[in-house]
Amino acid sequence: MGKQVWRIVVAGGAAAAFTAVAAVPAGAAEGGVSFSRVQVNGGKSIVIGVSAEVAVPASFRMTTTKKYKFPAVFLYRKGGDRLWHAIETSDCVKVKSGVCDFNETMFFDPSVWDMRNSEAGAWKVGAEVHFRGGGGDVDDKGLTVNVKRNSRLTVNASPEPVVKGKTLTVTGKVTRANWETRKYGTYGGRLVNLQFKPAGATSYTTVKTVYANGSGSLKTTVKSSKSGTWRWAYNGNSTTGPSKSSGDYVAVK
Repeated sequence: MGKQVWRIVVAGGAAAAFTAVAAVPAGAAEGGVSFSRVQVNGGKSIVIGVSAEVAVPASFRMTTTKKYKFPAVFLYRKGGDRLWHAIETSDCVKVKSGVCDFNETMFFDPSVWDMRNSEAGAWKVGAEVHFRGGGGDVDDKGLTVNVKRNSRLTVNASPEPVVKGKTLTVTGKVTRANWETRKYGTYGGRLVNLQFKPAGATSYTTVKTVYANGSGSLKTTVKSSKSGTWRWAYNGNSTTGPSKSSGDYVAVK
């Protein structure tokens, strides 16, 4: 199967491709092309850190009898900003005459391209194609994808081991990807769950919920009753991805 690959970038991280057909109409596609079966990342949020490239799967069906090049789905916001750093699209997987399915991968690489923290949040999904010989078609697909900054958690439970019935102190810190500095920074005031998995068990249970302080630090105490593993879990929000710390095993004597 062949592939079409191109890389476009504009300062600030908003990719501006296909400028000849930049406007995105709210209704159905015009110009003899229709797009259907559009999916981006299986409907899940796109979570991006500060260094690793993120590859996001997408797919769509295009129906047209016109000669074309560079069909793709993309993320955009009001004002014309588009968000991706590279796109790889398969050749036509023929369904029938004039109807093709395409598989696509959007690449986001915060270590190479500038990204603004304000780019976290909701993005609309559009579909677009250029025609051979000029012109093209663009369509708003009525879908929304959330793009989020990755979060991280650390954990430490002490003392280790602990005497049964004595106080165990569990600390940690929550941080969030800062796309502009390309580092993880303080994420204070977050509501984070303290979870426990008894020795021999396969799942965690939330024991209590704790607010991080202004610097993102977490601290709480619990009474020790049985050996097991402690961790912190953050549920995320509209601009920040969820995260879980590694587990810290504490033996109870």
